[in-house]
Amino acid sequence: MTRLADYFVLVGYDVDKRGSSDGQGRILQRFPEKDWEDNPFPQGIELFCQPSGWQLFTERQPPTFFVAVLTDINSERHYCACFTFWEAVEDSQPQKSRSGEDDEDSGIIQPAQMFAPKSLVLVSQLDHTEVFRNCLGLIYTVHVEGLKVPLETLIGNLLTCFIPIAGGSQPGLDEKEESLRTITLGAGDRQVIQTPINDSLPVSGCSVALLFRQLGIINVLYLFCAALTEHKILLLSSSYQRLTDACRALLSIMFPLKYCFTYIPILPGKLLEVLCTPTPFIIGVSSFFRSETQELLDVIIADLDGGTVTIPECIHISLLPEPLLHQTQTVLSMILDPELEVADHAFPPSTIQPSSLKIQDKEIRAVFLWLFAQLFQGHRWCLHIIRVHPEPVIRFHKAAFLGQRVLTEDDFLMKVLDGMAFAGFVSERGPSYRAIDLFDELIATEVDRMRLEEGNPHKVMKHIKELAEQLFKNENPYPAVPMHKVQRPTEGSHLRLHQTTFPHLDEVTVQLFIDHAAAKQKNEIPAVKSEKKCMVPSGPPPDAIIDSNVLANSARRLEVVRNCITYIFENKTVEAKKLLPAVLRALKGRAARQCLTQELNLHVQQNRAVLDDQQFDYIIRMLNCTLQDCSHMDEHGIAAALLPLVTAFCRKLGAGVTQFAYSCVQDHSVWTNMQFWEAMFYSDVQNHIRALYLEGNENEEHSQEYKSALEIASEQRRQWPMLSKDKQQELIQKEESTVFSQAIHYANRMSYLLLPLDTSKNRLLRSSGLGDFESVSNSYVTNSIAGSMAESYDTESGFEDAEGSDVANSVVRFINRFVDKVCTESGVTNEHLKALHLMIPDIVQMHIETLDAVHRESKRLPAIQKPKLLLPALLVGEELVMEGLRVYLISDGRDEATGGIMGGPPLLPAEGAIFLTTYRLIFRGTPTDPLVGEQVVIRSFPIASLTKEKKISVSVQMDQFIQEGLQLRSCTFQLMKIAFDEEVASDLAEVFKKHLHKLRYPQHVNGTFAFTVGQSFKLVDEHKHKEKNQSLRTLSKNLVKNAKKTMSRQHVTRKKYTPPTWENRGSLQSQVDEDDISVSEEVDQRSLTLSSTIKSSDRQTMSNVVERACCKDYQRLGLGTLSNSLTRSKHEPFRISTVNRMYAVCRSYPGLLIVPQSIPDSTIQRISRCYRQNRFPVVCWRNSRTKAVLLRSAGLHGKGVVGFFKSPNAPTAGPSQADSTSLEQEKYLQAIINSMPSYSDASGRNTLSGFTSAHMSSSDSSDKQRQPKIGALMKQVMGSKEELPGKWGSIRGGGLMSSYSPDIATRLAGKDTSSPQTNGGPSEAHFVQQQRAYLYIIGDKSQLKGTKQDPLQQWEVVPIEVFDVRHVKTSFKKLMKACIPSCTSTDPNMPYYRCLEESEWLCLIHKVLQVSVLVVGLLDSGSSVMVSLEDGWDISTQVVSLVQLLSDPYYRTMDGFRLLVEKEWLSFGHRFSHRGAQTLASQSSGFTPVFLQFLDCVHQIHLQFPMEFEFSQYYLKFLAYHYVSNRFRTFLLDSDYERIELGVMYEEKGERKNQQVYKSVWDYIDRLNKKTPIFFNYMFAPEDGEVLKPYSFISNLKVWDFYTNETLSEGPSYDWELVYGRQEQMDESDRQDTSAPKSQRKIIWPCYDNRSKVEPDAITKLFQEIQSLEMELGQVSEKWKDMWDKIKATQRTESKLESRHSLSSSLLMSSNLSHHRRSQGMYVKESRVGSSLNLSMDSESSVTATPSSGMGRGQQSTSTLYSQFQTSESEHRSFEGILYKKGALLKPWKPRWFVLDKTKHQLRYYDARQDKDCKGVIDLAEVESVIQGTPTMGAPKNIDEKAFFDLKTTKRFYNFCAQDSQNAQLWMDSIQSCLSDA
Repeated sequence: MTRLADYFVLVGYDVDKRGSSDGQGRILQRFPEKDWEDNPFPQGIELFCQPSGWQLFTERQPPTFFVAVLTDINSERHYCACFTFWEAVEDSQPQKSRSGEDDEDSGIIQPAQMFAPKSLVLVSQLDHTEVFRNCLGLIYTVHVEGLKVPLETLIGNLLTCFIPIAGGSQPGLDEKEESLRTITLGAGDRQVIQTPINDSLPVSGCSVALLFRQLGIINVLYLFCAALTEHKILLLSSSYQRLTDACRALLSIMFPLKYCFTYIPILPGKLLEVLCTPTPFIIGVSSFFRSETQELLDVIIADLDGGTVTIPECIHISLLPEPLLHQTQTVLSMILDPELEVADHAFPPSTIQPSSLKIQDKEIRAVFLWLFAQLFQGHRWCLHIIRVHPEPVIRFHKAAFLGQRVLTEDDFLMKVLDGMAFAGFVSERGPSYRAIDLFDELIATEVDRMRLEEGNPHKVMKHIKELAEQLFKNENPYPAVPMHKVQRPTEGSHLRLHQTTFPHLDEVTVQLFIDHAAAKQKNEIPAVKSEKKCMVPSGPPPDAIIDSNVLANSARRLEVVRNCITYIFENKTVEAKKLLPAVLRALKGRAARQCLTQELNLHVQQNRAVLDDQQFDYIIRMLNCTLQDCSHMDEHGIAAALLPLVTAFCRKLGAGVTQFAYSCVQDHSVWTNMQFWEAMFYSDVQNHIRALYLEGNENEEHSQEYKSALEIASEQRRQWPMLSKDKQQELIQKEESTVFSQAIHYANRMSYLLLPLDTSKNRLLRSSGLGDFESVSNSYVTNSIAGSMAESYDTESGFEDAEGSDVANSVVRFINRFVDKVCTESGVTNEHLKALHLMIPDIVQMHIETLDAVHRESKRLPAIQKPKLLLPALLVGEELVMEGLRVYLISDGRDEATGGIMGGPPLLPAEGAIFLTTYRLIFRGTPTDPLVGEQVVIRSFPIASLTKEKKISVSVQMDQFIQEGLQLRSCTFQLMKIAFDEEVASDLAEVFKKHLHKLRYPQHVNGTFAFTVGQSFKLVDEHKHKEKNQSLRTLSKNLVKNAKKTMSRQHVTRKKYTPPTWENRGSLQSQVDEDDISVSEEVDQRSLTLSSTIKSSDRQTMSNVVERACCKDYQRLGLGTLSNSLTRSKHEPFRISTVNRMYAVCRSYPGLLIVPQSIPDSTIQRISRCYRQNRFPVVCWRNSRTKAVLLRSAGLHGKGVVGFFKSPNAPTAGPSQADSTSLEQEKYLQAIINSMPSYSDASGRNTLSGFTSAHMSSSDSSDKQRQPKIGALMKQVMGSKEELPGKWGSIRGGGLMSSYSPDIATRLAGKDTSSPQTNGGPSEAHFVQQQRAYLYIIGDKSQLKGTKQDPLQQWEVVPIEVFDVRHVKTSFKKLMKACIPSCTSTDPNMPYYRCLEESEWLCLIHKVLQVSVLVVGLLDSGSSVMVSLEDGWDISTQVVSLVQLLSDPYYRTMDGFRLLVEKEWLSFGHRFSHRGAQTLASQSSGFTPVFLQFLDCVHQIHLQFPMEFEFSQYYLKFLAYHYVSNRFRTFLLDSDYERIELGVMYEEKGERKNQQVYKSVWDYIDRLNKKTPIFFNYMFAPEDGEVLKPYSFISNLKVWDFYTNETLSEGPSYDWELVYGRQEQMDESDRQDTSAPKSQRKIIWPCYDNRSKVEPDAITKLFQEIQSLEMELGQVSEKWKDMWDKIKATQRTESKLESRHSLSSSLLMSSNLSHHRRSQGMYVKESRVGSSLNLSMDSESSVTATPSSGMGRGQQSTSTLYSQFQTSESEHRSFEGILYKKGALLKPWKPRWFVLDKTKHQLRYYDARQDKDCKGVIDLAEVESVIQGTPTMGAPKNIDEKAFFDLKTTKRFYNFCAQDSQNAQLWMDSIQSCLSDA
């Protein structure tokens, strides 16, 4: 029995403090005045009576009622029922002061009367809202209505009501019990209190149903999950009672968990700062304070009135796991909206109505009860009972529960299990002997039913209704409640004008009532309600819950594991070794891991199993592999099962030294997880305690054997009260000492697994920071503050430095923390705990000493046999910087080598070593997979190409647990992921990285391999090289010195320039102007003549200037020759200027430049200042036909732009320097235009308007045809549409429109805006020509803003938007990631092609090609073009080079291409060193592959025009590789100036002492080209003067295989002597061994073999055969090129002799295949699959297309195409015979000899059987069907109809006729089988 009400309080408005800003309340009276001993009076009630603040009102309000909840210091809740009514305020203050107040209130008129609130408050520990409402209402009614009952009596009776807490109506309940529940206050009233049957279930009334109505299903579920996962929840409403109800509802649906954080359903406004608390809470606040809650950033706000829940961005609420969430939502909607299900029915049932609110409330609660039963099913099987007496201590094994439920990844459940509510749940409901309630019954008996009903909502609904009924009965136990009799005041009574104030009550009277009742209580026997205790059933175990598919691990795998273990213990080493890889793979599966632990247990006798070395090694590998896949939680208990084993398996190392398995399996995070150790400890303690009580009942042991620990504990708890005190004490002691002994045992175990074998280095524990993992099983850290605490944990006790003592200290600290925690929780005495703390350091120290001995002995063991390190082959001059470090090469995102899509055994991971040389980084090793163990895997790249290096931690399934690794990415499209072997000390790895960095970024370009080659590595750092050529150095120095001098004084007055006399070229006097050159070491101010001071060797050097690429090319193009006839020079439009010979005008230009004849050098110097980097326009190529020239320059400086396009007649304030410069610029451009023949023909007129159409119409007709094409191209480049002639888009294709001079695009497009056009087509040709400008300037759009086009000038600006180099850099990075990903992509939305697209690399290629094709078109149509983009050394270089390559066939030869690169890229100063980040200085700028982009463009053109290039694709790849490799000096430094400064520009021809070390890549290519046709394109058959115009759309572009191909057998094939030189040696060794018969079969792996070598194309193969034949015959082998030229010559003569041109004469050689010139697959395939010449010709034509016909081998050569099948022609004939074939239209039927060839997959026919010459071929790949035919006109007579059959191909229909029907059937079947085989 308990009191219904503890206190009655009267609270009123504090009139005394009325003047203050906020009103206050005060307690007027309280009863009883003394506090109850068991229940002190709660403080601050007056605040809760008026939560929004005490205020006066101008009129009376209706009375209000609500219940507030206060929580005291002991977490007990007090329910304060507040009944508030309003009374007139007595005017106690004098009139005077009132008027004073009026003045102060600045004219606010005080109303005549004010009303103040007064509250009647009941304080109770019970929550009976309706009873409180009735009682307080009655007191108010008696007061208002003036009834004749004294208020003191009512209050006295109220305070002396005693009611039972729980226990509803059970059958046979007597009258007395009934009367206890009925109360009366003595005013003729009567109420029956519904006490719940079981008070552990919450009472909710209708509050839950109301909450769902207010907020909706999803919102309440969010609040529910937020409350369970410990977030802060704030409820807002304008009604206080609604707030209380909502909070009560939230707590009700959380049952069986209890909310244990701050809970304030109604928070007074004065206490709003409570909302800033860091702990979770559920708080209700009046909507009046809504604005003050807006700043709360981590609070979930539910607005009950508006029905919204607001979750801040920073908060993530974990929701219920699926499918539970969906099921819960479904059932809730069936309860709240039953009509939803039948809403679409044509005839909905009329009876469907939702239940009444009260019933609905219970149904919703039943859903949440059902939900918790689902979530927690099986949880009692994961309880560890660690003490039974004096009180049960129980812990929950979270990891095991999550593992068994397969919910380890579930965020929601993890948070709930870590939360305080669950900790309370375990301690309250864990004990196995207690009273049980509905939830316990549900878990015990209904789980199976729930599982069966899971997918069926209607069955679930039925179950829910049953539960709801039980909940309803519990809350409303009386079937028929007698009518309440409680009086209420009459309607509107509160508005009466004259009301008496609530009287002052007589304390004595009330106290008498209380005392009288207390005395009566004393005399009565206290009614103790006996709790029915029993053993709590556990329900079905969680194992049964697991889906069968989780354990669906094939029995075969488990069999393999068992067999392997058996082999190991039977010492069958070979068998075990074979099975081991399969076992290690199988151990990925959980079942196999569990199987392993069981099997190993069988082999442990008496806690010890001594093994030999080999067995020990295998067992360790299996244990490591098993542990590697365990998470740190160990949810499947694998580590727990292995823990006893690792202390059992051991091997003898020497006298008295034994090494246990634990010393080899420490590198796993599970051992550093405190929670794991706790769970293990508790589990062991439970087993021992169970054994302790089983021993006591030995006689009953057989029956008790199957009892669980909880059952035994329950039995013990039942007997406990009946035991004597001594017996109780004895049991307590026994349990305590059991726990203590286990603690000692675990201190030992932990030291075993935490102390490393070599205590000097402790990788694992230091990296994981032992002690960072706090135990969270019962931690009171909540989610909201866990973040901030995590940081402080880290700093607490990680490992500091790796000294032995430190390791010991850390382990001691870790074990101490563990011991403190578990011993405190399991009630170990303080004496024992102190003893433990003293013991632990000794245990650790002892163990360290043991380990030292083991470590010493283990070092003496012979090392495990690891593969021998294979040394790599090195180039001449390449040296090893470091000895090889043993590493594993891990597979990356490319899966070919791992046996991925392509199949085959995995080549990676491979075990070997990484070598660092002065030139390359090389991995050489063998695959770890034993099936391919003999193959050698090589991966290498030049150090100079390294773009990114990052540390990775690798945990690959291998023999050891490797942690440290590096990922190295190279711009030669290679990636190495390496993991250092355990034998590599970490400091060695650091040294390796330092060396690598030093070599990658030398201080100066002198430090690169190209310069240091052949020197000892130590010299690299010193940069003190002996000067080989003293005079050369002197000259270079002086050149530089003078250049600097000249630059410093730009405006020196010079002698008048005289053209040099080219005859004296030998003396080179005129090559350099006389002034400003001082050759002697000291600065000589006098001007000397060169010839007198330069020694002969220097003159030789200077003459090289003239021999440079530029000069050769200028002579070839006729732009300037080395003769000095003055007559010629006047007529020549251009001259070679030496203005830049000292590199004074422009450092990045070559010394000799082509400029217009009429422009003096002084002008050039002035003009150059207008351009960026002084790169003024110079001519670099001239079209031999149209004489149009191509110029290149940088973009203009900002200041020069406006002047550049200023109209010459513009009025100026005065002649300024800028004006004169811009005029000179114009003169310069005009001079270029004047040089064009088409311009000078126009009789010197300057303006375009003067040209007559007649004059124009005589121009070359081919030009006319080309015009519209160019315009269209221009439009593409500008991005303009036909409808928008004036708008130019961007080259980026972004569709950005800009309106530069609207008429240019239309003019270029061949449209005349002024003339009327027919059908919108282009106008007459002469209009087109008339509008063409003489000079187009391709400029950067952003540079040309605000420029106006002058109609009088003959040049036009084409503004295009170019990408900058940063764009190229980022694009390249993405391209590398796409082509060589570092790991296999897990994101299905990012496949290879998507990554490729996102890199935008092909877009950039497309843009460059597009602009180049436009320029080619313009030049071809007779206009000159000046490319003036960015700084003139990146995109300009790309465009200018491509234009020349496309326009001039010479550049498509090997010599020409070399010349092009030397001229445009090297001489004109592309910044190779800067863009390639070759030195330390340029490291920050990063790698930008502008040259690679150019080579890719050339590759695209090569693919489209395979017959136009003399060089092969391999040549381009070779350059792409070596331009970043730094093996040659060719591509080092940024300009000729820098090369001269370093003395590498003119290396003397005879200087090279070592023939093997090539300084120039071109020399190397020349030497190689003489040896082998590797750089030669066999299809080279150029047309004279062919201008190429490739397609540039992205759909036409292909990804270059340079980016994706890899050869693991030999590494990159671009260091030729490494790959092919070694091959020759190997071939020789092969030849010697001819005794064994060799298989003709070849297996070719796409990523392993070099296919071009293993399977060469037909022509290369023939060359090889000829060479080997010549060697056999002892002849001097002929050079391949001579032989090729001979064959070509004979072919030409043959084809001339033949009267009709047959296709059998070589396709490759004949150059009149112009209609086939653009490649449609007609070339020797690079891929070499099948090594055939892939020539797509008609099937009728013969394909003997090899160059062998001139070699006396006749027509047999076709078979050599199939050289891999070493058989004769006849064996290819799968089926043959005579068939009649109908000829083409109007031709007769003819008998032919047909041969069906399965190998070549073709049907050939000959005139006769003996005939060798095939008449035609039908390719079976093109055959669509073979069907029965019918005889047609002219068919052979007297032949069965069934003998006819037809063959349908993609090209035509063939009619055949066999001799008879049988024969026909045979032919049809044979052809059909051929087709199906394919």
